[in-house]
Amino acid sequence: MKKIAININYWAKSTALILGLSVMISCDGFLQEDVVSPIGNDYLNTPKGLNDGINAAYSSMRAWYGTERGNNLTIFGTDIFTNGADGSWKFMNFYTNQFDSQNGHVRELWDEFYRGINTCNAVIDRSVNLTGVSEELIQQRVAEAKFIRAHHYFIMVQLFGGVDLQLAETAIPTKEVSRASVAAVYSAIIQDLKEAIPNLEAKAKSDDYGRATRPAAEHLLGRVFITKATSEAGEASDYANAEPLLQSVIDNYGLVLLPDFADVHAFGNEINDEVIWSIQYTRSPLTNAGGNNSHVFFLMEYDVQPGMQRDTENGRPFKRYKSTDYTLNTIFADRVNDSRYKNTYVDHFLSNKPGTYNTTFDKSKETVTFAQGDTTIWLPGYNMSEAERAKYPYQVLTPELYTERVFPPMKKHKDPGRVDRTQFEGGRNYIAMRLADTYLLLAESQFRQGKIADATENINVVRRRAAFPGQEAEMEISESELTFEYITEERARELIGEQTRWLDLKRWGILVERVKAHNPQGAPNIQDFHTLRPIPQNQIDRAEGNASAFPQNPGY
Repeated sequence: MKKIAININYWAKSTALILGLSVMISCDGFLQEDVVSPIGNDYLNTPKGLNDGINAAYSSMRAWYGTERGNNLTIFGTDIFTNGADGSWKFMNFYTNQFDSQNGHVRELWDEFYRGINTCNAVIDRSVNLTGVSEELIQQRVAEAKFIRAHHYFIMVQLFGGVDLQLAETAIPTKEVSRASVAAVYSAIIQDLKEAIPNLEAKAKSDDYGRATRPAAEHLLGRVFITKATSEAGEASDYANAEPLLQSVIDNYGLVLLPDFADVHAFGNEINDEVIWSIQYTRSPLTNAGGNNSHVFFLMEYDVQPGMQRDTENGRPFKRYKSTDYTLNTIFADRVNDSRYKNTYVDHFLSNKPGTYNTTFDKSKETVTFAQGDTTIWLPGYNMSEAERAKYPYQVLTPELYTERVFPPMKKHKDPGRVDRTQFEGGRNYIAMRLADTYLLLAESQFRQGKIADATENINVVRRRAAFPGQEAEMEISESELTFEYITEERARELIGEQTRWLDLKRWGILVERVKAHNPQGAPNIQDFHTLRPIPQNQIDRAEGNASAFPQNPGY
């Protein structure tokens, strides 16, 4: 697979920075990157420039999915994750005043998304006068640009509220910017997606894998309506508008839930029949940008334990995110019928460093001895007496022994395909949309409309798939059991660690109360204003009129 980079220089109005974008091009049925020499302004007016321009816009998705910033902004400071021992960025979980307008994550995301938006604007604006390419292909590429632009504005309006709404190419630097209303941003998002849907490929997988398709846009628009419904721009029709879009994704494109939940995120199975849309990463250091880094953040400190050393299979443990007690004891309380705890968390380690060692956390025995491949650590998920732990020839990590260094690590994002045990830049595709989420969003839209029977059945579709073999009937819930609280918990069980939770809690209006109830580190400091992130200070400083023209969000 060739991976290449292209430089397209544009002034983005809200970034006031020259950008160089990498471009993904189609090769052997995948979006891939090509390296070309720096190009001039007229290049985008050519057929090849149109294609390379839209592929450049796709690369801006890598600013969010699978990155440290995307994970910290959606995983930290929620009810289901708190911080592990890693010292970096803890303040984003603590909600202290260190999380301010100088925050590097919000600044980088803001700048990168506006670069992507302006590239989309250029593709759309310049498509009108293109010759030498079919009208059908032009319409598809413009639809892709509108999908990307809508996606970026959707993430930003959730994080920041009203932002600078730019729907035309900014070719000359300017400081004239302003914050549009939340309603205006949602209106633009919805219009973009409605216009995009008819011209996107009407199939589950694009011929150039990684391009936006019609089901991806329908899924996104369904989520937009559900999110808008609880925003200041909400309308009574929002849930009803979401329902047929999400139902279409389920009914019309051949997408199916995989029979085994364990296979959804299995390494090497990133392209599967449940995936609606994913972000493409590579194994080439030339074209992988910063890579998909999710593999490092959810792991415990296994590599200094007796019988263990760091390897690519078990991962590079940043021990960044630790599941809360609420997650382990409530969300995953059912481990008899529901396979998702077992298939989400690592429950044992096998020795890759044989020898005899003193024990560390499990003092029920003084020493342990391992041959290659022996079990070194078992995480049963429940407490047992010291006498019971002493019966096992390895260390037993029970809940009472969990710390910020040793705790159940999550395995969804593990990446044993890295070149060595220290590599940070992972190469797995990041699954951004999948069908189980569509079912859950559909159930939520139906629940909000009082269609309890329909909502219950869609929840049960997801729950039956999650069952251990033979336990499907036990996993079903009745209509009387379906409550709003149940929906919040079912989304956590299914989508934990997939960059959805902070956004879910925010749109439900329960972020503050849930952090106070379930995240001991975040509880003392979180306040109502934390439901928005700070506008980056460099954006305010470069606006004509500064804060008077581009005001900061309250509290920062």
